[in-house]
Amino acid sequence: MNSAREAPAAPSKPWPAPAKLNLFLHIVGRRPDGYHELQTCFQFIDLCDEITIEVRTDGRIQRSVEIAGVSEDADLCVRAARALQAAAGCPLGADISVLKRIPLGGGLGGGSSDAATCLVALNHLWQLHRSEDELAALGLKLGADVPVFVRGRVAWAEGIGERLTSLYAPLAPPEAIYLILKPNMGVGTAEVFRDPELTRNSAPITIHGFLASGGRNDCLGVVRRRYPEVARALDWLSGFGPARLTGTGACVFLAVETMERGREILGQLPPTLDAYLARGLNDSPLLERLATG
Repeated sequence: MNSAREAPAAPSKPWPAPAKLNLFLHIVGRRPDGYHELQTCFQFIDLCDEITIEVRTDGRIQRSVEIAGVSEDADLCVRAARALQAAAGCPLGADISVLKRIPLGGGLGGGSSDAATCLVALNHLWQLHRSEDELAALGLKLGADVPVFVRGRVAWAEGIGERLTSLYAPLAPPEAIYLILKPNMGVGTAEVFRDPELTRNSAPITIHGFLASGGRNDCLGVVRRRYPEVARALDWLSGFGPARLTGTGACVFLAVETMERGREILGQLPPTLDAYLARGLNDSPLLERLATG
C-alpha cells in the first residue's frame, strides 16, 4: 500500500528592491542638528536586488545568506524586519535572503531599498495591515531614503529627503534609458557633507523649475576633489553627453537615446569601470509584486 506524500512547498517568489537615481540634488540649508536640508528628485531604475523571505513561526529573524563585511545585526533588512516585528508585536519571524545586484557604495540606494522591500513584504506576509504611512515612518528611522522606496513612486523630495511629493504626468520625468558607471571604490557620504567647501545655500527651486533646468548636484565639486576616480569616470562619460552624479556618488550616469546607443558606449568602456544599462521607472516594481501577492 502506497502512503500519501505531501508535496514539497514551492519556493517563495523573490521581492524586487530597485535602485534609484537622484536626478538632481540641491542643498538649501543646514539644520541645528547638523543634517542638511535638500531638494532632489528620486527615480527608480530596473536594476534590482532580489529578496526571498520565508516566514518562521518561532519568531526568529535571521539571514539565510551572509553578506561580506556586513554583520547580521547591522544588516538593514534584518533591522527593518525586527523593527516591524517589535512595532506590531508580531509573533512570527523570517528567514531573509538577499541576492545583491546593486553595487555597494554607489549612491544607488541599495541598502535602503532592501530595507523598504522587507518592510512592505513582511507587512504582507505577516498580514499586519500596516498603512503605507506607518511603514514609511518606520523606514525613516532606518534611513532617510527608505520612505521613497516604501511608497514606490517617483518623487520630489525635500527636508532630509523624507518629505515626498509623488510626481504624475505632466510633472513626472521621462522614463529614460541610463548608462551608469561605478568606479571601483565607494564614497563616504558623511565626509562629503562635512566638507567645509560644500555648497549649503542653494536657492530653493520648484518642480517646474527643475523640469525646465534639470537642476545640478551640489555635491559634485566636493566629490570631484576628494575622489579622483569619480572625477575620471564623470569626465569619460561626459564625452558622450551631459553626465551627472547620483547622490554623493560614486556612480555617475548619462541618459542615452536607445539601448543600442548605450551598448555602443559600453563597447568603449575603460577596464577600471563597472557599468550598468538600466531603464528609469516612475513606479517601483515592488508595487507590481505586492499586487500579485
